[in-house]
Amino acid sequence: MGIVERLVPDELWELFQRVVPEAPSRPQGGGRRRHGDREVLAAIVFVATSGCTWQQLPTASFGPSGATAHRRFTEWTKARVWAGLHR
Repeated sequence: MGIVERLVPDELWELFQRVVPEAPSRPQGGGRRRHGDREVLAAIVFVATSGCTWQQLPTASFGPSGATAHRRFTEWTKARVWAGLHR
């Protein structure tokens, strides 16, 4: 079991998938492929529980950069995902 699965166990992942909005489409195409939601959620959990900053996030362990994790955290906060998890 890797760090992503330890930080985001299957039960949490199943619940999260019910409340997270679909990724926005990119009509212009191009750009980099979006990082997976589970990896980004694990990165957010790591930052929240370890006390490290977004910039200190160990990218090699999670995949997404601290900037990407923070951006997705902001998107999900605006979409009220965290409130949906507390129901």
